[in-house]
Amino acid sequence: MLRIYNTLTKKKEEFVPLSPPQIKMYTCGVTVYDYCHVGHGRSLYIFEMIRRYLTHKGFKVNLVRNITDIDDKIINKAKHWAKRENISLKKAFDEVRECYIRSYYEDLQRLEIPSLSNEPLATGCIPEMIDFISHLIKKGAAYQRGNNVYFSVRKFSQYGKLSGKKIDDLYAGVRIEVDPLKEDTLDFALWKAKKEDEPFWNSPFGEGRPGWHIECSVMAKKYLGEVLDIHGGGKDLIFPHHENEIAQSETFTGKPFSRFWIHHGLLTINRQKMAKSLGNFITLKEAIDTYSADALKIFYLTTHYRNQLDFSSVKMKESQRVEERILVFIRQMNSWLRGKEGAEETKSKGESFSDERLQTLYQRFIQFMDDDFNTPQGFSVIFDIIRVVNQKLDKEERFLREAKSLVYKILDIFSLERTVRELKEVSFSSGEVLSLDSEKEFFKEEGVKETVGVGKEFNLLLGRSPEKVLDEKEIEEKVRYRERLRKEKKFVEADAIRKELEEKGIVLEDQRGGKTIWYVKKRAVNRD
Repeated sequence: MLRIYNTLTKKKEEFVPLSPPQIKMYTCGVTVYDYCHVGHGRSLYIFEMIRRYLTHKGFKVNLVRNITDIDDKIINKAKHWAKRENISLKKAFDEVRECYIRSYYEDLQRLEIPSLSNEPLATGCIPEMIDFISHLIKKGAAYQRGNNVYFSVRKFSQYGKLSGKKIDDLYAGVRIEVDPLKEDTLDFALWKAKKEDEPFWNSPFGEGRPGWHIECSVMAKKYLGEVLDIHGGGKDLIFPHHENEIAQSETFTGKPFSRFWIHHGLLTINRQKMAKSLGNFITLKEAIDTYSADALKIFYLTTHYRNQLDFSSVKMKESQRVEERILVFIRQMNSWLRGKEGAEETKSKGESFSDERLQTLYQRFIQFMDDDFNTPQGFSVIFDIIRVVNQKLDKEERFLREAKSLVYKILDIFSLERTVRELKEVSFSSGEVLSLDSEKEFFKEEGVKETVGVGKEFNLLLGRSPEKVLDEKEIEEKVRYRERLRKEKKFVEADAIRKELEEKGIVLEDQRGGKTIWYVKKRAVNRD
C-alpha cells in the first residue's frame, strides 16, 4: 500500500487516484531568467523519480511541468541585457527567454531526465488566463483597479489551509509588496497593468500581463482538468504560491484543486538556501561536468525528499565513489554472464524472483518506497543485493540473471542512466573487467567497513551509526555459530546472538531450509 505525506492534511495517507490507473500530476517548473542550479535539479529529479515509481506500480502518469517565461525576474534580467547590449527591452526580453529556455532543455539532457509531452510555456496560455480571470471577476472573487486585477483573499474562506495559517496571522512576519490599489494587503495580482517598454498582451482589463500565481492554475486546468491527483513543488512554494493557486482554482471550479500536495525540502549550501537571487548557486552544468549526472542523483537520493539537503564537494565525491562501486559490481556481474545464452535480457517478467533472497530484497525495496518514497533506504537495497550476490558461491546463470534484473528495476526507477546502460552491456575485454577480489578491495577503500559497500560518510547519510558497523567476517562467523546452535536446539544462546547483532544494527532473517540471511538495519530517517 503506497502512502504519501500530504502537505494539505499534514499526514501520510494511502494514495488512490481518482480514476485508477490514471494519475494527473502537475509540478511547478523553472522560471527562465538564469541557468538552472542543482536545487532545480533536485526538484526535477524528485518528481521524475516519483513518476517512474508510480509507473512501476502500474499507474499511467500524466505529468505536466510548466515553464514560467513571463515574470518580474525575467523582465528585470531583460532590462539589464537591454542596457548592456544597447537594444530594446522587447528584443532583450525575447533573447532572455530563448537563451534560458534553450539552456533548460540542455540541462535536462545533461541530467538525463526526459522532457515531457506537455511542458507548456506560460506565454502560450495567455488567452486561457484572461478567460479564467474574467470568470473570477464575474463570481465576485476578483476586482479591477485601473488595468490591474486582484484576487480578494477574504472571499475564499479556506485561505491558509495548505500552509496551516489563519488569514490575519499571515500579516505577521510575511513580506508583502505594498500596493495602494489593493483592497486588502494580502490580495494578490491576477493581471498586472502594462509598464513602459515591458511586454504586454491585450485583454478586457487593458494592456498588461498575467500575475505569477494565475499561470499554474490555468495550465494545470488546461492540460489535466479541474481536479489533480498530485500537485508538487518545493516547500518554499507552499506560501504564497500554492496557497494562492488553491484559492483561485477552487473558487473557479468549486472543487478541490489537488487531492495530494507533495513538497520537497530545499537544497542549501553552507546551510543557506541555494538561490539565483542570493548568488550562491552551483549550476547543473557545473555539477554534472565536475562529477556526473548519476553521482548528482545519488547525492539527491541520500536524503528523504521532504528534508533539507546541504550541498558539499565532500558529499559529491562520496556519491561519485558510490557510483563507481555500483559500476564495478555491474561489470563483474556482466563478466560472469558473458557468453551465456540470453544474458542480454535485463528486464524480468513480473515482480517475482525464484531466489528467495532476491524476492525478499525486492519486497523490501517496495516496502521502503511505498513509505512516502523513502529513497535512502530504497537505494541501500542495491548494496544488499551486492552482498547477497558476492556471498553466493555457486553463481548459476538463472540467479545472476535475476539479480541483474532486480538491480535493473531499481536503477531504472532511480533514473541512474549511466549504470543502466552499463548493465545492458554483456561483452567486455579482459582488461575492462575487475575480478571479485579487486572489487572487494575497491569496496574496502576509504574506511569502508560493511559488506554493502558504502563509505563512512554515506553510511551517515543513510542513518547508519559507524560505531555499530561490524566487519563482514565477524558477522559471518556469528551467523554460522548461531546456525550451529539452532541445529543443536540451543535456542536461548542462538537468540542471544540475534539480539547482540541487532543491537549493532544487523538484522537476521531465517529462511526456509535453515538458511539465514542478514542485512544492515537502517535507522529511521526524520522526514518531518
